[in-house]
Amino acid sequence: MEVDVTQALKDAENSLREFISNILGKKLGSDWANNCGVSPERVQRWQARKAEEEKRQKFGTVEERLIYYADFYDLKTILKKNWGGEFSETFGDWKIMEVWLDELGRLRDPDAHRRELLPHQKYLAVGIVGEIRTRIVRYRSKQETSEDYFPRIESARDNFGNMFPSDTGNSVYTRTILRPNDIVDFIITASDPLDAELEYGIAVGGFISNVIWQKENTFSVRIIEKHIETMFTIKLYIRSPRRFHAHSSHDDSMSFVYDVLPSKKA
Repeated sequence: MEVDVTQALKDAENSLREFISNILGKKLGSDWANNCGVSPERVQRWQARKAEEEKRQKFGTVEERLIYYADFYDLKTILKKNWGGEFSETFGDWKIMEVWLDELGRLRDPDAHRRELLPHQKYLAVGIVGEIRTRIVRYRSKQETSEDYFPRIESARDNFGNMFPSDTGNSVYTRTILRPNDIVDFIITASDPLDAELEYGIAVGGFISNVIWQKENTFSVRIIEKHIETMFTIKLYIRSPRRFHAHSSHDDSMSFVYDVLPSKKA
């Protein structure tokens, strides 16, 4: 079985970013980055990276959350400085978590420089990533459903930079204008507390009766004329292979909402 270490490491890093942002945002407020325990110099570095990205993405959507411009070791610093409460409740003993983060940090470097990892290193990385992500999902499941059973969507994004989670709940109102023949790509990150292989679904137009299911977590949609409308919805789903689901036929879902206009020649 081929092990995609690069994607596994990205998934772990982004899951930690989302979790840290949500927890500290509730605890410290919208300015939590300046009060999370990292140095002012590090925060300034994040801000500089964000400014650089804004210059490159003149016509795209830039990730607004500052945590996405932090280095991996910044995430470890934040967790260590704020350990206790929901972080320790989620991950357990800091000494164990510290070992996991240190190991992932060491394994990231060879992967980033395209030096092939040995098979046991690949499986070690994927194992640690799986444990971290599963603990985050378990914590969220307990908070939202009081169960350790149903999988959750951790994040989703389109090729225009629109992302879930967002401050508008399970629907991301993108403010992105599409036209016929435009292509919209999606990638979903999700995990299951019971570590089952998930299925991913998409409903173009948002109707659950039209859901197409597959094993891959990426989708590509071509916009056509019948999609022309304001508030055009594309809904993403996940489900486990188990008999029971959180919502009848699926376990979790979220939506991207666009304005689709006629082509400029019409």
